[in-house]
Amino acid sequence: MLQWAAIFFIIAIVAAIFGFGGIVSAAAGIAKVLFYIFLVLFLISLITGRLRR
Repeated sequence: MLQWAAIFFIIAIVAAIFGFGGIVSAAAGIAKVLFYIFLVLFLISLITGRLRR
């Protein structure tokens, strides 16, 4: 999932360079949402991994 967030972030940067404003905001928003989902899932897996030991 972090890979998808990075891909959308790169798409946002490339689109910003070429001046596509709508695509930039959409790709950056998707990247931000995917990053937060990854972060939450990572923290959950970290906590559940500690509880099993």
